[in-house]
Amino acid sequence: MDAQQGPGRRTVLRGGLTATAVGALGLTAAGPVNAAPVRAGRHPAARSSLAAPEPRIYSTTEWGARSPSQPIVVLDRVPTYIVVHHTAEPGNSEDYSLEHAMEICRSIQNFHMDGQGWSDSGQQFTNSRGGYVLEGRHRSLEVVRGGTRHVQGANVGGRNSEVIGIENEGLYTEVDVPAALWDSLVQLVAWIAARYGRPVTDIMGHRDFNSTECPGGVLYGRLQELRDAVAGALGVAPADRPSVWPLLRPGAAGPQVRAAQYLLRARGFEDVPVDGVFGAATKRAVVTLADVHNVEKHTCAAMVRNRKDETGYLGSDIWPLITPTVRAADNADIEKAVTTLHRAGADRAHSAGVLTATDWKHLLA
Repeated sequence: MDAQQGPGRRTVLRGGLTATAVGALGLTAAGPVNAAPVRAGRHPAARSSLAAPEPRIYSTTEWGARSPSQPIVVLDRVPTYIVVHHTAEPGNSEDYSLEHAMEICRSIQNFHMDGQGWSDSGQQFTNSRGGYVLEGRHRSLEVVRGGTRHVQGANVGGRNSEVIGIENEGLYTEVDVPAALWDSLVQLVAWIAARYGRPVTDIMGHRDFNSTECPGGVLYGRLQELRDAVAGALGVAPADRPSVWPLLRPGAAGPQVRAAQYLLRARGFEDVPVDGVFGAATKRAVVTLADVHNVEKHTCAAMVRNRKDETGYLGSDIWPLITPTVRAADNADIEKAVTTLHRAGADRAHSAGVLTATDWKHLLA
């Protein structure tokens, strides 16, 4: 079954590709990013007054994609979010060629179809370290050009009817993206946002939906910079950073962890200690909570490289399960969680009255 309804697991590439981990590279966008853009007016979008040129995007035919095993699902509405991923595997290659970018796409598709049992590549677009942009799932390029419909992919668990995903080649947990990749990402996201009329606040990372490291801490940390760059490309005013849930990992420590422990205890996990350390008991509680609520597991390939997984990560799909819409005073453990966050510097204005999801995000920021 395709992950249109199933897990949005991170991409792991197969097929013998080799990679060398490197740091941030000062590459220029000579060639692929600026090659033969199509004027925005060529494919009029019914719902958007924004304009951005279409970057050169290599189609599934051009990179030699296999035919999908099932018909492509095209929804009669636009997606809400533009989601940034990293492929993690095959790492930070120094091969910046178009041929390598095409091989990346073939490897992703083979893994998604043969390894995951999906009907096609999960992501709608792939962006290489050399700055080449390629169509991922069949029909994605055609449908985005139309500006009124959405090819449902398989790159974010439980939310694929709402998101259009971009896989960025590389592992960005510790190093920065090459300049060529960054420039092509800005242009691609600006074009998608213009076609669909999406505000820049709807540019998000995978971890904003699932408990995963993706798109890596470094690239995730630049998402507001990406929003600002896209706003500039579209000629619109920059927007404030959206409120998001934090990502806590086993081994973490601090007031956010302590608050999470109080909140888990309020949910009945009385064996969870309140020591501010994300230890074994806290991890067990998070895993149990996810299982009880059928939260899909999302293993980031970045963790596969480090021989770790993301089991027990507490992120965007877990926080809503432990942050109730109540007054803090209604429960002693919830009140202690709020007090812990206040002592860590959280704004008290966001905890007056009934706590909403937005209030919790502000408290945990």
